[in-house]
Order: sequence, then structure tokens, then C-alpha cells
Amino acid sequence: MTAGDVWPGSPSPLGATFDGRGTNFAVFSSVATKIEICTFDQSNPSRELRRFELPEVSGYIWHGYVPELGPGTLYGLRVHGPYEPEQGHRCNPSKLLVDPYAKAIEGRVDWSQPILSYVPGHAKEDLALDSRDSAAGVPKCMVISDAFDWGDDRLPDLPWRKTIIYEVHVKGFTKRHPQIPEPLRGTYAGFSSPAAIEHLKKLGVTAVQLLPVHTAADDSFLQQKGLSNYWGYNTLGFFSPQKSYSSDQRPGAEVGEFKQMVKTLHSAGIEVLLDVVYNHTCEGNHLGPTLSLKGIDNAAYYWLMLDRPRFYLDFTGTGNSVRASNPATARLLVDSLRYWATEMHVDGFRFDLAATLGRTGKGDFDPAAAFFQIIIQDPVLSRLKLIAEPWDVGTGGYQIGNFPPPWRELNGKYRDAIRRFWKGDDNLAGEVGYRLTGSSDVYQWNNRRPHASVNFVTSHDGFTLKDLVSYGHKHNEANGEQNRDGADDNQSWNHGVEGDTDNPEINAVRDRQQHNLLGTLLVSLGVPLIAAGDEMGKTQRGNNNAYAQDNEISWLDWNLDEAGRKLLEFTARMIHFRHQQPVLQRRRFFLGDHIWDSRMRDLAWFRPDGTEMSPEDWQKPFVRSLAFLLGGDATAMVDEKGKHIVGEPLLVLLNAHHEPIRFALPGSEWGVSWEVVTYTGDGISADGLKVDRAFELIGRSMAVLLLARAGK
Repeated sequence: MTAGDVWPGSPSPLGATFDGRGTNFAVFSSVATKIEICTFDQSNPSRELRRFELPEVSGYIWHGYVPELGPGTLYGLRVHGPYEPEQGHRCNPSKLLVDPYAKAIEGRVDWSQPILSYVPGHAKEDLALDSRDSAAGVPKCMVISDAFDWGDDRLPDLPWRKTIIYEVHVKGFTKRHPQIPEPLRGTYAGFSSPAAIEHLKKLGVTAVQLLPVHTAADDSFLQQKGLSNYWGYNTLGFFSPQKSYSSDQRPGAEVGEFKQMVKTLHSAGIEVLLDVVYNHTCEGNHLGPTLSLKGIDNAAYYWLMLDRPRFYLDFTGTGNSVRASNPATARLLVDSLRYWATEMHVDGFRFDLAATLGRTGKGDFDPAAAFFQIIIQDPVLSRLKLIAEPWDVGTGGYQIGNFPPPWRELNGKYRDAIRRFWKGDDNLAGEVGYRLTGSSDVYQWNNRRPHASVNFVTSHDGFTLKDLVSYGHKHNEANGEQNRDGADDNQSWNHGVEGDTDNPEINAVRDRQQHNLLGTLLVSLGVPLIAAGDEMGKTQRGNNNAYAQDNEISWLDWNLDEAGRKLLEFTARMIHFRHQQPVLQRRRFFLGDHIWDSRMRDLAWFRPDGTEMSPEDWQKPFVRSLAFLLGGDATAMVDEKGKHIVGEPLLVLLNAHHEPIRFALPGSEWGVSWEVVTYTGDGISADGLKVDRAFELIGRSMAVLLLARAGK
């Protein structure tokens, strides 16, 4: 191809854009002296077909238009510029690069190829330039068409107060599902199959939060062990869906299959949220591979040490941190979000290690960071569901409660307090009181509402619910790191026996504890998040860091035993109960003692003897049994459209003590009698039972009761 075959084109949009007649390429780099586009043979992706230079540069954006070049074209970038690691620059045209805006990526990273920009083993390490061509080991970008028939697809747009999130891995959800055709298991198509959607609908969740689906790369040390980065928190491309989750392996077919999955889920009334990893990439530290951003404009895209820019600031524990405070980087991330929202129709995002995205200046967190402001002002993104994991591993990284509206946050304080309460720890009464009622101590100070708190007791990262109550220590031997990975913070939950046991008493306690933790989650104010499989008693055999286990350790097992079936039934019943109770969907925090008329109070706390808890009671160290009442006439509310709704008063009894506790029920001013909605005590069928004076809970159990009004 001659220079005359490439027209100047346009600096916008970035990436490769097909307009029906040809393709426009636009790439940002503030340090490049030349950028080339290389095209490759589809039948032999390591074979370069032709190379052409982008002829124009406008404000650090290099661009060019190629007539008659269209969808299906495989390409990569070569960026000429300074290779000066000690100054923070790592351009090396010998290294083929993935376009940060690529919408489809074919192939995998091959660590046997020279994908490092330096000479391995050289005395000067990364200062020694390696001029070997890396194209054979680098995935190729693909030009695609965005055409797709969305029909009448509409986002369900459920209010936060009605939202129940199901955190789930695309592959792991269906890989072992017996009712899904084998070719579809573990894929986007399998995820939206009738059997998969039937489970989601039966369970009653309103949104799936997919573990990362952006194209990711495997780490070299995992490949050497025969493992892979199963979770996907190792991003290579922020625009392209992971190819391996597509049942259709034709080049680029994963884009359409992902869209069809979203469309099908929407038709079932289920929202799709993406777990996005914008805080770091797969390129690692100064000794990591050169695959994309590092070779395009290293100093713009990554946080570097101010006094030694050869090295990276690592707020993420992965070797590098994406510098969202840089305008070009912020544009990349926000463009990615807009693409997934507008072209892929997703409903929201969960931001991994989101504190990193709010770091500015010298790396300190700022709730008014430019990245947050851009999203808040964006007419599309500001209306979506935005959830922050409000921490990273850098200094000052724990920022729970400090993200600006309309962000919601994963509430690690909720997880820790509720776990510790049911484990039987001391000095938790006040903490548990705040967590059960929306964590006003964390979120109310800046006028955020209870649904700023995304409550969870387990997630993909850590023990499953069953393993949480069955193991005293982690068992991560399968990861090949001598069980040194993952936090070992689970002492005293195993009830004297690690893992599976034939002891019926221990199994009964473990079963109750799973019911207790999920039941508590579903009667707490805030947004519940359930980790996939916990509703069925999923076990990872004690592995609390299964990030590298793309096998039956991680995949959901649909062959349920009796305990699993009972847990699934209980979880579904509690979710549907929550949907029916306005008092559990409040838009504002409870007022409690601030309402002078006790008959109108929306919240009251009781000791087991039936008397209201005093300030002194909240300070006692051994409070393991308590009750709280939600509602009364104060449950009268209006919904988002002003419709008047009234809920029934709700009474929750919690007994984390190992012995039975008899709860005296609130007096006549609260109603004549109570009806038991659910009780986690095994061997006793209390559902629907009417009680008026007292109710006894066996050790480590809970009960939920509704006011039974006269005449009912």
C-alpha cells in the first residue's frame, strides 16, 4: 500500500471505525513520532499483510482513513518514539500493540514470543532495548461493524430500592448446567438460555453483575502452572468482550452474541451490570510485557514515580495503576463506559478498586476527581447504576463512604459486622445496628440514601458462603502458591471440623448459619448482593482465592443435595418476601427515637426480654441476641412516581448465641399478634404460625415475623 492509499481521515472517534466505505483509524499518543497500522492474514494471524503510516496528527491524535478496508480486518499498532525508561517512555516499534479502542480482539498472549520490550536476562534489565518483532505473540485487533437488531430492547431501569444483585461468572454459571446444550455451556448464549433465565427468575434477583468480560490476558506464571486467570481481572482491552465466552468462535462473533445475551436478559426484566477493571492492566510493572498502553504513551496512561519514572506507582497490587487523572486516560475510560452503555446496552458498572480512579495530584484520593465529575455530568452514564469498590491497596486507599453521589458502594463494613455477629464475636451491638439499617453512620453525612450501601456477606473474592461456615482456614493449595495467597481470616467458623463431615449436629449448625447470613442480608436496608452459588450451598473446598481455577472448583454445581435444595428454596422465598415489603425498600433512613409518638415510630430495638434497648445496652460486650421492629404506621411512603404505598410492620429476631433464647414479643401497642414468615431453626415448621406473647429461637437462628392485624 502506498501513502496515497491513506487519506487524512478524522481524529474522532478514536479507534478503528468503519463507515460503510472504509475505516478511519485514530490513536492518541503525546510522545509518538510516527504510528503505523499493520494488517494481518485471518487464516494466519502471525503473517503481516501490509503496513501503512497514519498521515496526520491533531492534538496528539494520529489519524488516517483507508478506503475499502472493512469489517473482518485484523490489525495492530506500531508506535515509533522514545525508548527512555528512566524518563518514563517505552515506545518500541518492534512490539506490536493492541489498539486501546479495539472492539474485538482475536488470539491470546503468547509468552514464548518476545513480548517484552527489553532483553530478558540482560544486566541492565528493562533499559536494554529488544528489537525482535513480537507480532506472533500478540493478539490482533479486528475492525467490526456495530450493526445489530436491538428491536424494542429497553433497559429495565429498576429503582435502587427494588434492586437485588447476583454476582456471577459468565462461564462458571452454566458450565455444568445439565439442562443447557453442551455447546452453549459457559458462554454468553448459555447465560441467556431458557434454563439459566429460569433460575434467575425463580430466585428473584433483578440484576446480574458479571465478573469481568473485557478481554483479559493470562499471567505467565499461571500459564507455566497450567492455570489461567479465570476471574479476568487482568484487562487487555476495555472495549472488546472476552472471546472465550462466545459459543460462536468465528472472528468477531462474540460482539453480537454478547448483545443478544443482554437483549434476552432485558426481555426477562433482568438488568446487566459489568464488573470493570479500569484501575490497572495486564502489562504489569517495569518488567512486564509491552502489549498496548505501555508502548503507546506509558507516562500518560500509568502512574509513575515522580522522582524515578522508570518505576510504577502501584495502588492495586498488580504492578501498575491506570492514571485516570490524565485527560487522555480519563477519555479512554469514559469512552469505554459509553460504548458498553450505548452500543452494548448494559445497565451499569461495578468498578474494581475504584479508589485508584479517584487519585489525583501526587496520588491522593479526591472525591471531586475529574473522572468522577465527568461521569456525574454525562447524560448517559450518570443515569446508570454505578457501584464502587471503595478501596485500593495504596496509602489512604480505604475510602468507604467518601464517593460522591450518585455512586453506590460495596459496604465492607456490613460484610465484616454481620459475619462477626453470627460467628459470635463480642462488642458488636452498635455496629450491627447501623449495618442492618442502611449504615447511616457511613452514608448520611453527605445526604446519600440507604441504597448507597451495597450489602454483601460473601463475594467472588473470598470464601463461598458454605465454606465460610465450614472452614477455619483457607485451603488454596490448588493455586500453586503453597497456600500463601488469600487472607486467612476465618478462624473459629468451622465448628471443630474442617470441610465435609458426617456429624449431623455440625452440619445442622452450618446449614442454619448459611440461612442466617442470607436471611439477615435480605432484611437489611440497602442493596443486597448475593454471590452466585451461595443460594445453593456452593463449595470451593476451602479455596478462598479461586481466581486461577477454571474448573469444577469454581463452576456452579447444579446437582444439589437436600441441604442445597432447602437453601435455594429459602433464598428465593426471602427474596420474593423482600420484593413484597415496602418497609425493606425505604428510600430514606429510619428516624427511630426522633419520632415522639411511639405508635408512629418506624424503628425500635428490643432485648430478648421485650424491653426496648437502652443506650447502656448498646455498649454491653456480649449482645448476641436482639430484635428490631420496622414500620408501624410510619411505613407509609411514596414511590418514585408519587404513588402512596403502605407496608406492614416487620419484626426480626436474631439469636447468634449457641443456646436457645426466648424472645418476649413487643406489647399490645404494636399489635395483637405476630405471624412467623420464616424461621431458620431446623426441625421446626413455624412458618405461618401466629404468636402473641413470646417465641423461642434455638441457638444460632433467626426469625422474621409480620404483624397479624385484627380480622386477618
